[in-house]
Amino acid sequence: MIKALERILNRARWRFKWRYWRGDTPWDTQITPPEVEAFISQHPPGRALDLGCGTGTNAITLARHGWRVTGVDFVPSAIRAACAKADGSGLAVEFFVADVTRLETLNGPYDYVLDIGCLFSLAPEEKLNYRSQLRRLLRPGGCYMLYAWLPRLWQGRTIGIAVEDVHRLLKADLVRERVLVGEERGHGSAWYWYRRK
Repeated sequence: MIKALERILNRARWRFKWRYWRGDTPWDTQITPPEVEAFISQHPPGRALDLGCGTGTNAITLARHGWRVTGVDFVPSAIRAACAKADGSGLAVEFFVADVTRLETLNGPYDYVLDIGCLFSLAPEEKLNYRSQLRRLLRPGGCYMLYAWLPRLWQGRTIGIAVEDVHRLLKADLVRERVLVGEERGHGSAWYWYRRK
């Protein structure tokens, strides 16, 4: 069963890469969410890690506000676009092609970790690897922000993660400060604010 799930997820990842290649990326709004802007306005700059950074919009926004930023994404064309945008802005941002569950080449600690859209799409064992990387990279007292879909049917399968499942996954290492449940295009989604113990 795990092998079948891995094949499905790999197919989904290839489809995701294909959509970037075609320029069919409706999630790439080129706008930093107000939740991230609010965080930036309330915290002094430090080191930030943008998981699933896409074309670098949020990483570049953080860098513009004085943060030292690393962005990772598994889609090479997204990282190429992010590098070009950073170069064009004159801002120094480190971008890497990497899987968010395998970040052994990165060294922490990071003061802030941002994930907009990665965790909820991972398989169960990948979520555990993700948690291990987060534990290793986020400094004690550091902030973690997550945006995730709530469970929904998407392309013939259920994708997303329930609020309780996020808490169950992270509660050993992080303290939940708040959750804001809302909607994205008529589907449930949530923002999460956590702090590393």
